[in-house]
Amino acid sequence: MQKTTKLPLAVKIAAGVPIILLAVFVIIFFSNSGEESTVTPGGFTAENPPETGLYPGETLALFSPDGQQIGGIFGAPADPDRVAFIDSYWRWILGEAGIPEQMTRSIIDSILESPAFIMELLALLQENYYTFLLVDKQHALPLDYSPDDLVPLTAGGSFRITRNDLSLRQSAAASLETMAAAALADGVTLIAASTYRSAARQAEIFAWQVHTFGLETAERQSARPGHSEHQLGTAVDFYPIHDNFAYTAASRWLIHNAGSFGWTLSYPDGYEHITGYRFEPWHYRYVGRPLAAFINTYFGGVPQFALQFIKVWQEHALL
Repeated sequence: MQKTTKLPLAVKIAAGVPIILLAVFVIIFFSNSGEESTVTPGGFTAENPPETGLYPGETLALFSPDGQQIGGIFGAPADPDRVAFIDSYWRWILGEAGIPEQMTRSIIDSILESPAFIMELLALLQENYYTFLLVDKQHALPLDYSPDDLVPLTAGGSFRITRNDLSLRQSAAASLETMAAAALADGVTLIAASTYRSAARQAEIFAWQVHTFGLETAERQSARPGHSEHQLGTAVDFYPIHDNFAYTAASRWLIHNAGSFGWTLSYPDGYEHITGYRFEPWHYRYVGRPLAAFINTYFGGVPQFALQFIKVWQEHALL
């Protein structure tokens, strides 16, 4: 039986945030043109920022878990001070997350124009925590962590497998089958070559990479144990695990369609300085449809940017 280890307190808190959000934050949008902008209760400073950024015309009502209103922040549509305040707030959050200037400006503009960004952010945080959990070179899972809902991948469905020991979380496996059926209907067969890996297995792979290619190359194309998305049970390496995968029909189909099924390309071309890993056209991670759409709409299809943002926003704006 596979051992399941609970995640650290910080991850537990992150997993609980969506429920707390629904109990604490209720967003009501209305037009109050001509009204004076007010902030209640109290004022905010750079040292004491608000718990969320607002845009002109938005009202955020704050409620305690028992349903009692404890305050609110109100913004007037034509208040330039409010616009500057919101710009400053989100620039701070996005800057902490390492989001590029052009992308930051685009996101802030969208926040000023519409409630969509905030509403989508709150909605996607209601999904399972592992869909938005940042696992990279700087953020690791416990070495003895393993998902408690792994299911084996078997032959006979819409996708093919290269080995009989592959497994994924239930939600990822179900989505993979749905996505593969859609691909098959378009004449494309998806082949899963690598899925969930324990930290122990990842350690073996990383050691082999170092022995074969040297440490510098290994660091670019293989994760250290605890730092692999595969340990989440939501990542798939499609066959062939080779640069040539980028030129296959499967790769072309995934680039255009994977997001619709909740999958994203973790390590896109040209972003090694952001992700820490070279282009891996075969490596896709299941993040769920809401987050995949959020990534593609606001973060240029680069999951690393979105996951870094969500982590920073949780740490500085919520917790």
